[in-house]
Amino acid sequence: MSWVFLRDLLSGVNKYSTGIGRIWVAVVFLFRLLLYVAAAENIWKHEHDEFECNIKQPGCENVCFDHFFPVSHIRFWALQLIMVSTPSLLVVFHVAYRENREKHHNQKLYKSPGKIDGGLLCTYLISLILKIGLEIFFLVLFHKLYNGFKIPHLVKCDIKPCPNIVDCYISKPTEKMIFLYFLVATSCLCIVLNLSELSYLMFKYSVKCYLKRHVKKQQ
Repeated sequence: MSWVFLRDLLSGVNKYSTGIGRIWVAVVFLFRLLLYVAAAENIWKHEHDEFECNIKQPGCENVCFDHFFPVSHIRFWALQLIMVSTPSLLVVFHVAYRENREKHHNQKLYKSPGKIDGGLLCTYLISLILKIGLEIFFLVLFHKLYNGFKIPHLVKCDIKPCPNIVDCYISKPTEKMIFLYFLVATSCLCIVLNLSELSYLMFKYSVKCYLKRHVKKQQ
């Protein structure tokens, strides 16, 4: 899978982000995207082939693997990474709209098209709320699909066509567990950063509005 488009998207978002937003971009790029491409893809590359059960009943291994891993971990994380990065497109599109509007009217309509104020502020806040919501949704979904954040060494399966309870073994469970904890931790860190940025922007512009009203009253 090519991740060039996501790298370009994160680079574009970085131009219009606050300081906290730039830290979020760095965490997503360094600790999620690069880790996924460099290590996680290789660790889970042959997860189906390396899933073994102590019986050779035709179809037994397939149904057991499908039961315990309804969605491949690696595809789940790829989808999560794409989805939590997508709301940033709202900001990029809004800035592009401002720039095109200035070109169309052939005059300066904004102090800076990328300055976070007015309508762009609302778009930015919406994108943050969507990112927080998506991060939490995917963490909860992962927990539901896989019964927690763990990779067992052994799973017991009694689903047809398996004739009885069979033991199935997962390859490299300890290594996978370490990467799973790291990816969950970075996802939680991204939630904290998004919440911090959301609080910072709301506080900053609440103070700004209050001061404007205070000055008007004095005048």
